[in-house]
Amino acid sequence: MAKLRLDKILADTGRWSRSEARVLIRAGRVAVSGAPVCRPEEKADPERDAVCVDGAPLRWQRRVCLMLDKPAGVLSATEDRTQQTVLDLLPPQYRRMGLFPVGRLDRDTTGLLLLTDDGDLTHEILSPKKHVPKRYRAEVAAPLSEQDAAAFAAGLTLGDGTRCLPAGLEIEPGGTVCFVTVFEGKYHQVKRMLASRGCPVTALRRLRIGALELDPALGAGGWRELDETELKRVFE
Repeated sequence: MAKLRLDKILADTGRWSRSEARVLIRAGRVAVSGAPVCRPEEKADPERDAVCVDGAPLRWQRRVCLMLDKPAGVLSATEDRTQQTVLDLLPPQYRRMGLFPVGRLDRDTTGLLLLTDDGDLTHEILSPKKHVPKRYRAEVAAPLSEQDAAAFAAGLTLGDGTRCLPAGLEIEPGGTVCFVTVFEGKYHQVKRMLASRGCPVTALRRLRIGALELDPALGAGGWRELDETELKRVFE
């Protein structure tokens, strides 16, 4: 990969701010391939060069992606003056990495949300051309029927004229719990689609993006890093 400024390499780990990284480097506490470096503007390839701080190897990643089990009442945003955001659920180290949500979940919607610092990855996941499927579990106020499932499969047109791609609707016995799979990300799409069938949503939870399923061990507000193998499952 292209070489990066040394102060940026340190700051990208989230352990230090850019200014703190410059102080470390100027103090001679940073070495590249065994040689001390004292100028923050010096460049290195973090994938090839051994960068150490106080003799300890630096852990650097080309990109970071987290899986979060978003709880209700939390905004899918990077900051808000009055309400808690998904970044507020992370330790300071990760909040300094420049992470942002991949798309969004409504404030009252729970479940799988990805956070990353990679804009290209975000575009790949959200691009309408990719048709990455997203699966939800929904509870509704009125029973659904097989006619509703057929309407989803044919592609709904909402009351305001919005046309939706064909989607999956699997109805549990009793009709008030269902699983919805959509292949696009229109505004409040799942809620609007179900409401258009006379079945307003009372609870909504995202379970899967592509073939990547929400880790049930996380629990509300829990999170963990994803490796590249897991990320590939988004596009399966």
